[in-house]
Amino acid sequence: MRHILKNVLTLSSLSLLLMSTHVRADDAADVGKLLRSGQVSEALQKVEAALAQRPKDAQMRFLKGLILTEQNKSAEAITVFSKLTDDYPELPEPYNNLAVLYASSGQYDKARAALEMAIRTNPTYGTAHENLGDVYAKLASQAYDKALQLDSSNNTAKLKLTLVKNLVGNTTGGTNPKTAMTSQAASSTPAPAKASTATVTAKPEAETAKPEPKSKPAPAATASGDKSEDDVLRAVENWAKAWSSKDTSAYLGHYAKDFQTPKGESYKAWADERRNRIEGKGRINVKIESAKIDVDGNTATVKFRQIYTSDQLTANSRKTLHMVKQDGKWQIKQERAGS
Repeated sequence: MRHILKNVLTLSSLSLLLMSTHVRADDAADVGKLLRSGQVSEALQKVEAALAQRPKDAQMRFLKGLILTEQNKSAEAITVFSKLTDDYPELPEPYNNLAVLYASSGQYDKARAALEMAIRTNPTYGTAHENLGDVYAKLASQAYDKALQLDSSNNTAKLKLTLVKNLVGNTTGGTNPKTAMTSQAASSTPAPAKASTATVTAKPEAETAKPEPKSKPAPAATASGDKSEDDVLRAVENWAKAWSSKDTSAYLGHYAKDFQTPKGESYKAWADERRNRIEGKGRINVKIESAKIDVDGNTATVKFRQIYTSDQLTANSRKTLHMVKQDGKWQIKQERAGS
């Protein structure tokens, strides 16, 4: 079964839609127009020209991977998305698209591993969760088929195989993929007419992505509860300021003693990786916008839009911090992309 997963054919609002200059925005818009008109080769030429000037441009690299997928150049697309996961491990979309490519060639174990990384990066990434379920269904179907090859009279295996196929609504044991798009992405970078790893179908209206309502900034401190919110917001702003100034000691000092690392690695390994990534940048600027703060005693949840700019990348993403008050200071216990 070739078609199984939802391919992310555009960058979501969690990733790299906001570019630092009008030139980059125009490049993405031009590529979108070319794809809409079916000029895939011309779109690739436009992407390659942009990458010649900005080889680290994450959005253009992502678009290149999508175009290569459209051209049935799966091996080259896998290389592009794999390199993106190496350079930007915090982005879940490249992992998802890797899974689509792996699944299309029957490499379901690799697809499963890629999707688990996407979910670890962003636990609220619904498309990856659904795709992972489809991969497990396909693996189950293969296992039951194998059991029946070894014992054709195994009625239990026959029943389970039938149940799996009915579950996914397809007699081949997989699902028909659908394009996962946000309204913002749809306006700038449309899905190719036909993707080799996905059959583009319209989602029901209830599932259509809607523009995200604008969040209001946290109110100024006017009462005891508001003062707690103000203290939390100040801690988050100081965290961003330390990150921007590449003061890694101060930056790491904003994390709790029991901080839950994103990949389950040791705190030391995570801290060393963060130190290398931050101190290796020429310029970093991190801004916090539209913060929403919910304080419950000595714990708090902060949701905001993070504007990250460096010499190589500009990213506008949603982020959530789960914070705890330790030794009189608000510190980060867990952080994740998404709302």
